[in-house]
Amino acid sequence: MQWRLMEEKDLPGVIRAADAIHAAYPEDDAVFIERLRLYPGGCHVLATDGDIAGYMLSHPWRFGEPPALNSPLSELPRSATTYYIHDIALLPEGQGRGHAVEAVERAIAQARHEGIGNVSLVAVNNSGAFWARRGFEEFSSPALAAKLESYGADAKFMTRRLD
Repeated sequence: MQWRLMEEKDLPGVIRAADAIHAAYPEDDAVFIERLRLYPGGCHVLATDGDIAGYMLSHPWRFGEPPALNSPLSELPRSATTYYIHDIALLPEGQGRGHAVEAVERAIAQARHEGIGNVSLVAVNNSGAFWARRGFEEFSSPALAAKLESYGADAKFMTRRLD
């Protein structure tokens, strides 16, 4: 198994994986299609022999303004202030082998390539400890609290500065 850039032909496998992994956080197929169209350099799959064991969606965005769950972006900002990790998701066969850490490293490398000084995300499913071990810290504000509602009660906006 290894990470590679997502291709349009991967979308059915990515959507199947998302449906299996994120039953509590469903997103329409259009979300995946749009993210790949808007920013293919931030869309990756964990490929096996002809199948998908995981995926990552990420893109430049505006700091402190995570997109609501299951919402279209329409376009990316002209002057991004964060590199946003929309999702890193692994099926059981892709877990426990360092693939999630590799995905984070890919996102950080892409942020640096874009000249963006931080990476941000919304941590769900009690994943805050995983992100904290990767140098992410929780960031909160009253305006942000309303944006996190679509992600559930345990959602945390987290960010990591890049040096």
